[in-house]
Amino acid sequence: MSDIVIKNKKASHEYEFLEKFTTGIVLKGTEIKSIRQGKASIMEAYCAILDGELYVYNMHITEYDKGGFVNHEPTRVRKLLVNKGELSRLEKKLKDQGLTIVPTRLFISESGYAKMNIALSRGKKLFDKREALKKSDSKRDIDRAMTR
Repeated sequence: MSDIVIKNKKASHEYEFLEKFTTGIVLKGTEIKSIRQGKASIMEAYCAILDGELYVYNMHITEYDKGGFVNHEPTRVRKLLVNKGELSRLEKKLKDQGLTIVPTRLFISESGYAKMNIALSRGKKLFDKREALKKSDSKRDIDRAMTR
């Protein structure tokens, strides 16, 4: 796998992941070049199903430096590629109240294609976030004590 990995660090704090999927993305030429330079952000991105297809919204890919007049729009809606079984399963689960699809990671695969990890997730409550912080703090303290 390539060393280009763009993560959505805020997602694990805000959401509880129920299921994870890996999808392909339909991109234009200048978009993949910008991603290979690491100039993309999925912090504000979310996914939705429209007309039986999965799309990612608010994913920001910076315009390519040498793109000229053929450059892309930075926050355009992009189609995600999933198989029919996964899509129908996602559609059924989205009908449950409070579930959403969140992009967690954008990367370049070994074959050179841009891929995105998405997660079917439920928003965390404030006390869940506090509990997760307590667990990570105690784990960090234990690891520090072990290394001394």
